Amino acid sequence: MNNYLEKMRGCSECPPRVSLSEIAWSWLGAFLGIGFISFANYHIFEKIDLLMIVGSFGASAVLIYGAIKSPLAQPRNLIGGHVFSALAGVASYQIFHSQIWLAAAVGVATAIAVMHATRTLHPPGGATALIAVIGGEKIHDLGFMYAIFPVGGGVLIMLIIALLVNNIPKNRRYPEFWL
Repeated sequence: MNNYLEKMRGCSECPPRVSLSEIAWSWLGAFLGIGFISFANYHIFEKIDLLMIVGSFGASAVLIYGAIKSPLAQPRNLIGGHVFSALAGVASYQIFHSQIWLAAAVGVATAIAVMHATRTLHPPGGATALIAVIGGEKIHDLGFMYAIFPVGGGVLIMLIIALLVNNIPKNRRYPEFWL
């Protein structure tokens, strides 16, 4: 039991601070990525009753603009993680919609399993799956289209902005890998 509890203490020090430049570029990327999607959501797509923004995009912004070297932040993971998770969440909701607690658990657990199996692990994907289950009528009415739009379309926009912004400074490079 002591060995088990000892693991919870951790084994390393706090990560080093990042430079002000790194903070500024991360801020700019996140501002532009989320700003573009939010503007489109509230000023373009709202008029035709389409949804463009999903809450899990905020967590993706942390990875693709603030932790650009992380394997979890790479394009394969960003796109695959969100799209596969959206599909898992929608399928789970459609099968278990009468038991939301079960649909939520199955959706997120399945999303994690699929991301592992496809080597597309992207933590915000778990939230994308959960949103497919607990989201409102607007999300549920989309069915499997949820995986294409808003999820697929939104992450492609965020990826394009990540490619443009993250490669401006000489000391930043994105992506580390594509496939």
